[in-house]
Amino acid sequence: MKPDTFLRAAIGLLMIAFVYVIYNSFTERVVSVGDRAPEFSVTADNGKQLSLKDFGGNLLVLNFWATWCPPCIEEMPSLDRFQRRMASDGVVVLGISVDKNEKQYRDFLARARVSFLTARDPESRINSEYGTFKYPETYVISRSGRVLRKFIGEKAWDEEAMLSDIRSLL
Repeated sequence: MKPDTFLRAAIGLLMIAFVYVIYNSFTERVVSVGDRAPEFSVTADNGKQLSLKDFGGNLLVLNFWATWCPPCIEEMPSLDRFQRRMASDGVVVLGISVDKNEKQYRDFLARARVSFLTARDPESRINSEYGTFKYPETYVISRSGRVLRKFIGEKAWDEEAMLSDIRSLL
């Protein structure tokens, strides 16, 4: 009787684990304000390998974008002015493109000449971890790794209201 009971318990536990794995694979994680920001690793266009930990001393503005996204392109100049204006306050912008076409991505950056860090994640691994599927989508992440703000859609980053809001988080 004992081996039979053990076998039934083991099968039961395996079934529970199986159901959990299936459920977990069908539910998409969406990061919200107050959540811990998911870890990531990406090679920036300057050749540096970056992770969330690399921004620990700064407020990170993590922007997901693409060259095929008109609101993303329209947002770039204000985000660039924001970075230049807020850099001395300890704010760092990292733009992660989900572009699959590297040439199109590089050509755009050559024309745009943005001053903030950029990287390309053509497999969309990082934005998937954040649950991002609308572009542009931006997360403001605290020095301790918490999401303080989440913006979906184009924003005017260099307007005084936005600058004041971000300064209040420092």
